[in-house]
Amino acid sequence: MSKNRNPGTPAESGAPIARRTMFSMLGVGAAALAAAPLVQGGWERFLNVASQNDPTGLTGLLPNPGGFRYFSVAGSVPEKTAADYRLEIGGLVERPVTYTLDELRALPQTRVVGEARCTDGWRVENVPWKGVLLSHLLDLAGVRPEGKAIRFTCFDGVYTESLTLDQARRADVLVALDMLDAPVTHERGGPVRLYVAPMYFYKSAKWLSGISVTDKVIPGYWEEYGYDIDGWLDKEA
Repeated sequence: MSKNRNPGTPAESGAPIARRTMFSMLGVGAAALAAAPLVQGGWERFLNVASQNDPTGLTGLLPNPGGFRYFSVAGSVPEKTAADYRLEIGGLVERPVTYTLDELRALPQTRVVGEARCTDGWRVENVPWKGVLLSHLLDLAGVRPEGKAIRFTCFDGVYTESLTLDQARRADVLVALDMLDAPVTHERGGPVRLYVAPMYFYKSAKWLSGISVTDKVIPGYWEEYGYDIDGWLDKEA
């Protein structure tokens, strides 16, 4: 993801206050970058919290040694745990199925080390991810002959994404359960998110709750606002 509110939507009433405080925050951020790793970790945690309550998006201008940012197109996102998380797989499949988090973890796991790059310009290299190959889940469900693409929905109630069937079957596309060798946190799209290694990070949908096989590509949330449907990092991918 690379935005945190709907394009063209006015900022909420708290925006002027956020702008007045931003200059002092920038000074603190610069100091954090020069500080010890422990301080940097605290600064990253602060940014995660601050950005979740920033309708202006100005926290995205602050330096972040960890690289990752919190972005959501929804006003708030409920947290899910192993007790209440569900992933539904349906559409043009022979065997629709719903997985719990424990059931996903019981399936064969694949580790992929790749880049996270946002259209806003930030990037984090050599990020380890682990989860279930999307192709494996599709094989278990049995894609029907008329299935040509995949539509992803999320439990924030707003975000959607898409891939062609060929893209979804790549060996570097995961339904990710772990990130940075730990379970994916809520702030980073957990407990389950998509990771599409060869594409910009907006294609790696967070808070994943639904995978539906469709007969054509249905543009995702940001594609409706002009983003590329095929968000390749490299043209030859």
